[in-house]
Amino acid sequence: MKSITIAAIIAIVLIGGAFLLTQRGVPQETTSADTVSVVGGKQIIEIKAKGGYSPEKSVAKAGIPTVLRFETDGTFDCSSAVRIPSMGIERNLPPSGATDIELGNPALGTLEGSCSMGMYPFEIEFQG
Repeated sequence: MKSITIAAIIAIVLIGGAFLLTQRGVPQETTSADTVSVVGGKQIIEIKAKGGYSPEKSVAKAGIPTVLRFETDGTFDCSSAVRIPSMGIERNLPPSGATDIELGNPALGTLEGSCSMGMYPFEIEFQG
């Protein structure tokens, strides 16, 4: 009976630990208001890259100089390789740090991107 109780406790600890470890890399939803700012006449859109992109969807203003800033922190998955096919952009991000990508003055519409494998998409809707 004692060995069954010990085995059950070990199983619960292992399952709990596995759950906590898998949740560490899951991006948390944030709103565009938290991640889009205008500094010195330049719009900065911040996206965290680790286990996907957060936020997955952003809303920004069209027609003003824009920088897309990717923040990484111990990122070693495919989200460290960014693609924006409509602009011909392919960029490898460092494991930790910030990487700025100049987008020019985006037109109205939606800009779509993903990791190099296409597993983790993101989009930015540029509005008037």
